[in-house]
Amino acid sequence: MIRINNLQKNFGTKKAVDIENYTIGQGDMLGLVGNNGAGKTTLFRLILDLLQADRGNVTINDIDVSKSEDWKNFTGAFIDDGFLIDYLTPEEYFYFIGKMYGLKKEEVDERLLPFERFMNGEVMGQKFIRNYSAGNKQKIGIISAMLHHPQLLILDEPFNFLDPSSQSVIKHLLKRYNEEHGATVIISSHNLNHTVDVCPRIALLENGVIIRDIRNENNSAEQELEAYFNVGVEEEAVVEETVVEAAVEEITEKEDKTVEEKNSEA
Repeated sequence: MIRINNLQKNFGTKKAVDIENYTIGQGDMLGLVGNNGAGKTTLFRLILDLLQADRGNVTINDIDVSKSEDWKNFTGAFIDDGFLIDYLTPEEYFYFIGKMYGLKKEEVDERLLPFERFMNGEVMGQKFIRNYSAGNKQKIGIISAMLHHPQLLILDEPFNFLDPSSQSVIKHLLKRYNEEHGATVIISSHNLNHTVDVCPRIALLENGVIIRDIRNENNSAEQELEAYFNVGVEEEAVVEETVVEAAVEEITEKEDKTVEEKNSEA
């Protein structure tokens, strides 16, 4: 489905993405995890041809995303609310998305039915999208990405801004969608528990490089991921402790020196 080949993207001197070769198969459900600045969103934008790579390329079903737009016919994505047309109502927006993919209003209405619990009576209304909360904008974006039943679905931080009930519902929806449609689903998330619950495969990104490709059976990846991220926290704590100790030592030395100078003057 997706092949990443010698892909690089730099921002100044910072290497945001540097992936030599990586393949995501048809029907894979992949979780992309990493700390802030690891390159998750940049990688998504490169896959979706929203950024120009400095080197290498991405192909979806053997289509180079930078040279053809044919892959867009079977791809759905939501990265942030910049994807939304906020001067439309949700209904207008859903019908607009449906029309892009040749769906009639009746078909759109039918495809919205499985999302009723997820919308929780808070999404469909007459006000413009721009007047909705961040959580409901997130719901609108996720639904619009799935509306045309894409074979490739990419969601950046889909659990953000959602209340616990909605997080639980979307996890079930994504798993069921993957199973029923045989679709490739890629999500990124800071929430390790949600990612481990949903994704049988997890890619760990660090400084733009995929450093681990983890098979997650019955939440087996949870311990490995927690160990990795806790090591980072512990290392940071050690650095902070060292800095504090050095500062205290410097202050103590200055105080001792001041005392010595006063004694010598006396």
